[in-house]
Amino acid sequence: MLVFDHNLRTQQSGVTSVRRKDKPAAASPGEQAPGGAPPPVDQADADSGFPEDQAGEQGAAAESGAPAGGSALAESLDAAVQRLEDQVAEWKDRALRAAADLDNYRRRAIRERDEASGRGQAEVLNRILEVVDDLARVAHLDPGQTKAEALHDGMLAIERKFQRALEGAGVERIDPAGAPFDPTAHEAVTMLPAPAAEADGTVGAVFQQGYRLRGTLLRPARVAVYKWTEPAPAADPVP
Repeated sequence: MLVFDHNLRTQQSGVTSVRRKDKPAAASPGEQAPGGAPPPVDQADADSGFPEDQAGEQGAAAESGAPAGGSALAESLDAAVQRLEDQVAEWKDRALRAAADLDNYRRRAIRERDEASGRGQAEVLNRILEVVDDLARVAHLDPGQTKAEALHDGMLAIERKFQRALEGAGVERIDPAGAPFDPTAHEAVTMLPAPAAEADGTVGAVFQQGYRLRGTLLRPARVAVYKWTEPAPAADPVP
């Protein structure tokens, strides 16, 4: 084994020495090759820089850097998309919650309005029921034992009580007798000749009283309106 290794080294050294002997001596900086040509350059020395390998390394470096940049860009885009999706989901949840709150508020407002209306109606009906009870007592009186005057006074008392119940509920009676005619609150049924020019356009008679509820007209008063007509001039006596 030692003999074979020694022979192999001897052969390699011989090949190296042959290559070195074949290599021409490099010219000095001031010298030129015969014929003015530049000194020959050994192909092995020219190839010693391995330009192909350098270019390959540069390309590999460029190729290795491109995926890294693309990967970073893809990661940034994925992160932006995920952020936007999260924002959309958040705003969608807020919109759904707001819609649910609005629906609950609308239902609660309707329920409270109905409850308030029911309480108001109950108060008015409670007052009217007292008047109904009085009417029932009058209706069941014995005509043979009740005087007409007493019956009349009882009905007037019931009317006054009923009017108080209406006023307590916010109802106002419209009685325009002698007042100027108001087309927004009065309904002219007929015309009456005015007794004087000053009475022209005023209410001469009330056929049916009107009512307002807290400023809102429930029913206009049905009235007769005075109209003044100039009297015809007296004719001159015939001579």
